[in-house]
Amino acid sequence: MAGRRRGARLERIEVRHASVRLGRHWALRDISLEIGAGERWLLLGANGAGKTVLLKLLRGDIWPTPTPRQRELRRYHFDDGDIDEQPIRAHEHIAYLGPERQDRYERYESTLDVQAVVLTGFDDSDFPLQRATAAQQRRIRAGLARVGLAGVAPRPFRSLSYGQRRRVLLARALVRGPDLLLLDEALNGLDAAGRRSFIRALRRAVPKHVAWILTSHRKVESLAGVTHVARIADGSIAGIGPARVGAGTANVRRHTGTTRGVRAGMPPLRSGSVAVEKRGAELRRPLLQLTQAAVYRDERAVIAPFDWTLRKGEHWQVRGANGSGKSTLVALLYGDLWPAAGGRLERALPDVADWKSAVGLVSPELQAAYAATGCTVAEIVTSGFDASIGLNEWPTPARRRRVRQELRAWGLELLAARQARELSYGQLRLALAARAFVRQRRLYLLDEPFDGLDSAARKALRARLDAAVKRGATIVIATHHQEDVPGFVRNELQLRRGRAPLQRGSAAS
Repeated sequence: MAGRRRGARLERIEVRHASVRLGRHWALRDISLEIGAGERWLLLGANGAGKTVLLKLLRGDIWPTPTPRQRELRRYHFDDGDIDEQPIRAHEHIAYLGPERQDRYERYESTLDVQAVVLTGFDDSDFPLQRATAAQQRRIRAGLARVGLAGVAPRPFRSLSYGQRRRVLLARALVRGPDLLLLDEALNGLDAAGRRSFIRALRRAVPKHVAWILTSHRKVESLAGVTHVARIADGSIAGIGPARVGAGTANVRRHTGTTRGVRAGMPPLRSGSVAVEKRGAELRRPLLQLTQAAVYRDERAVIAPFDWTLRKGEHWQVRGANGSGKSTLVALLYGDLWPAAGGRLERALPDVADWKSAVGLVSPELQAAYAATGCTVAEIVTSGFDASIGLNEWPTPARRRRVRQELRAWGLELLAARQARELSYGQLRLALAARAFVRQRRLYLLDEPFDGLDSAARKALRARLDAAVKRGATIVIATHHQEDVPGFVRNELQLRRGRAPLQRGSAAS
């Protein structure tokens, strides 16, 4: 995609001895690096290590915090010889793509078509500020073709699969011809095919002179063309250098960042006595039963009529490609959606409020809802008692003590007062995990629960799930990463968009 010329190009960003303080917390400490034209960076680090803050610093969204030695500087070098310390001019040359933008369209139940979404890239706005000119329409169509989505411009954005939407947002980021592309965990939420398609689109659509930085906490498969690899831990650059062959898939020494307090093997904290579970008939009593249940969204059949029974102790994996309906099914099971006319849904607790209090939920939709709030991490965790968004009432001393326990268990105590909008994607997902475990649950509904979590946090979540299952909880998990599926999950629900799911396993026989 040939970008429009806005005079000189941004040739290099230079950062020296820059630190960033957010409240009482130093998010970055003494950072020094340079990003040059055409360079392709892989930035690795744990949750809370400082990856997102570093991208914001480079773009000019936040400023270095003054320090006593006053050595910090940030300079933008242009190919006409100009050097700016103010980010105003450079900001137009830098584009940002993160999964929270995609979540935002879902949260607002956006009705924008694909062309309108890409059009917002010209002004970096949430909604179109003007009608597309003929020239802009041509560039939008060309950009979509370069990311492998020719012909989708008139389609509703939310009618596309999850992976296709991410590529639309890549076209949006590139439409005004940036010189630097910031990709903040841009592979989050994508299945294996979606990741391959995005990487292929990145390779095809980004001109050679455009630099990009991709942050990740996981290994990145088949990421050809990386020129530099950097590791960040606890807000500091822990390693930096040119990429070697296979750098995208090489094992990189893990840095725990702010998740160093996560105790992976820690048993679940108890908020009260646990009754001894009865066996036999009670064990087989359905937690939830669907009969000829179908789900429509935006007048489209997402799930065709099917029968399914979820019993205590029968754990299920929900599988399917992006757009197959996994998140829709989780919303149905949780109580945010209902079957279409003619279908029936029966729960062990008929009252929806009682049911939600008995269910621990982690999902991208829940994260998107919280990302728009001013709730603190402590308030997010506290809301798990009542399954609310925000607080219904001021917490009792007992609940406050329990929340402090859960914050310590996940290494979140230093972030307790930080608002959702101030967190990285992984930190917010970790707060939602704490919210799900703040009280004992009968059922855990987990939609891509490990997305955004580093290896230490993933290990901690698996340990908490193991402990919950030993107490008698039931697990339903949807994930694109097979290695994240716990060993006790023996049943599978395979979703196929617009068709009835396939059921496999002992519980499905």
